[in-house]
Amino acid sequence: MLKEKFNVAVVGATGAVGQAIVQILEERNFPIDELRLLASKNSVGKVVMFKGEGVTVQEANTDAFKGIDIALFSAGGSVSKALAPAAVKSGAIVVDNTSAYRMDANVPLIVPEVNIERAKDHNGIIANPNCSTIQMVVALKPILDKWGIKRIIVSTYQAVSGSGVKAVQELKNQSQAILEGKTDFPKEILPVGSLPKHYPIAFNAIPQIDVFEDNGYTKEEMKMVNETMKIFEDDSIQVTPTAVRIPVVNGHSESVYVETKESFTMDEVVAALSNFKGLQVVDQLEEQEYPMPAVIDGQLDVFVGRIRKDLYNDKGINMWVVADNLLKGAAWNAVQIAEYLTKTEEVWNKK
Repeated sequence: MLKEKFNVAVVGATGAVGQAIVQILEERNFPIDELRLLASKNSVGKVVMFKGEGVTVQEANTDAFKGIDIALFSAGGSVSKALAPAAVKSGAIVVDNTSAYRMDANVPLIVPEVNIERAKDHNGIIANPNCSTIQMVVALKPILDKWGIKRIIVSTYQAVSGSGVKAVQELKNQSQAILEGKTDFPKEILPVGSLPKHYPIAFNAIPQIDVFEDNGYTKEEMKMVNETMKIFEDDSIQVTPTAVRIPVVNGHSESVYVETKESFTMDEVVAALSNFKGLQVVDQLEEQEYPMPAVIDGQLDVFVGRIRKDLYNDKGINMWVVADNLLKGAAWNAVQIAEYLTKTEEVWNKK
């Protein structure tokens, strides 16, 4: 029998995504008995408000999960690799928001609007996909179901918040410096903090997110390729991505071309998208209305507009997809999975 309330741990509770998870748990009135906030030693002792009460942050270690039912991880892949098995051993189901387990054949990769039933296949760990993958597959799922998908070409325009709070601050500092006419200012984080060469993000676009692989694509781009195939359970879908970082604080945008297997009418496509849960169509061209990061910031759904048939391929569709990368791209997707766990007895029978 399912519990009425659950003990929940948030790992990485003081980070941008962790803070968003805590906020959503409160807003959704998640059935929590105990909320345990975990982070690195540097954050231990900090107090986070939850439903009017202060919750003290504890250290995330292998002994921190006793009595926990659901553990929401968002503290980096190395932390997930080190601590997720300990959480599972303690009896928790882990929802991991890092890349640590996404391509593990024994770990379901879940976007609730697309494949939530696969969560029942877990062995203690459920993975959250990459933020860019999440919003794209939500927009493409109704097309996949009705007409099949042969090929996807996607260019992403990704917000700086995807690189963390320090990158957001650097964007603001650089923008202010340039507006003041300065030419010498810190460039320390983008495209990848660990690499020797960095570029300004203010008033710029950087066509590199994460490190390059041997095939010339970045790790971020290959995540979209591999995760899309896994989520859609179809290795024949051809995915060609280009990932770009732009000077927007929050909200990822994507230009998506999709080639279907079967014929369609555009009225059918718009209807399918409009009727899909978690997807909002904003496409009133006469009113110049379409999704934009500044408009969807703070929203939980995925937004799609500029929906049009390709000029040269009768089975080609072009669209513009926008979502809040910290919410639907991370925190909200994880909480959606957690909500499913609280309502589905089968997922607990596997433990």
